[in-house]
Amino acid sequence: MAGQNKLTEAAIKQAKPKDKPYKLADGNGMYLELMPTGAKYWRFKYRYGGKEKRLALGVYPTVTLSAAREKTRMAKLELASGVDPSALKKHNKHLKQISTANTFALVAGEYVEKCRKEGAATVTLAKLEWILGKKLCPVIGGFSVSELKPMQLLSAFRLIEADGLHETANRAKRVASQVLRYAVATGRAERDATQDLKGALVNLKVKHRAAITDPAELGKLLVAIDAYKGTNVVKAAAQLTPMLFQRPGEIRFMEWAEIDWDQAYWDIPADKMKMRQPHIVPLSTQALSILRDLQLQTGYGRYVFPSARRGGRPMSENAVRIALRTLGYSNEQVTPHGFRATARTILDEGLGFRVDFIEQQLAHAVKDANGRAYNRTKHLPERKIMMQAWADYLDQLKSAVA
Repeated sequence: MAGQNKLTEAAIKQAKPKDKPYKLADGNGMYLELMPTGAKYWRFKYRYGGKEKRLALGVYPTVTLSAAREKTRMAKLELASGVDPSALKKHNKHLKQISTANTFALVAGEYVEKCRKEGAATVTLAKLEWILGKKLCPVIGGFSVSELKPMQLLSAFRLIEADGLHETANRAKRVASQVLRYAVATGRAERDATQDLKGALVNLKVKHRAAITDPAELGKLLVAIDAYKGTNVVKAAAQLTPMLFQRPGEIRFMEWAEIDWDQAYWDIPADKMKMRQPHIVPLSTQALSILRDLQLQTGYGRYVFPSARRGGRPMSENAVRIALRTLGYSNEQVTPHGFRATARTILDEGLGFRVDFIEQQLAHAVKDANGRAYNRTKHLPERKIMMQAWADYLDQLKSAVA
């Protein structure tokens, strides 16, 4: 009888391959094609635009008899609506390919590469890659940027907040926004969905980074750092952080090639600096001694403070912070970045060094009387004297504790 289903699961399982392909009809234009290899393919034969066409419905048994019949029913509905099922299938496949090629993870990778080509600071790139690689892409990386919904984004941010990292969650939201705005600019998304999340995250009041400015308390901390029982790499970084008072990211990314042993200074290239200007840090005899000892352990590689877990990468951005926590100092008492404020206060109020020397050594945007930014060698002899005096002063504070 025309249109009546003829196949059964038992008949399909019993069907054996032959020397040539052959068909088992089910009715309504649907049939199973059996290949000499034993493979069984579902097909739907129909006419569109006066031409006979065939639509692949899948492979048995992955696509069952009932599933193939449902696909046939849907194809016939499409035909009744004037749509060619084969053309629609190709269109949907194309859209899926585009969607896959435009996942958040892939677009994020493009955005990072764009920032790298534009000369973004090494520290900035590292933070960007960390937020994307560790916090965002594991959760939303597989979603197409054109389909990402505010709630999916919020779920990623909420996971970060659940760990108590409210500042990081807000930073992740800003990074996601940058990626999505890049997707909009390149024609792969209609809008930045993070804009619908204003006020959704906990927005903590900005706190000044904790710093110790009392000389006696600073001395106790320095003694504790010298007694640190962790790795030599982290210990050396913790010792140099207050001595050099540069930004934690700059110290973390210090390279052996940047150390001028003859001139006794650390020459930081512009792409590693927040202000995008090269910077020179004079090295005291104490700093040189720490570096020479560490060179025996890590001097074969690129970074002065390499990661123990990730080959070819610097140590974790939280390494020194965790060391301070291990020594019993809370985040409210002292942070690695806080040593900059410590040096700024004591060098000025305690040791009486000129503020412009200090600001220059902090790599702040210092300008002369004519409004010109100081170059990296400005006041270098005076800064060299200051850095040695600072290291000597720190030694005196430690001696007072002992």
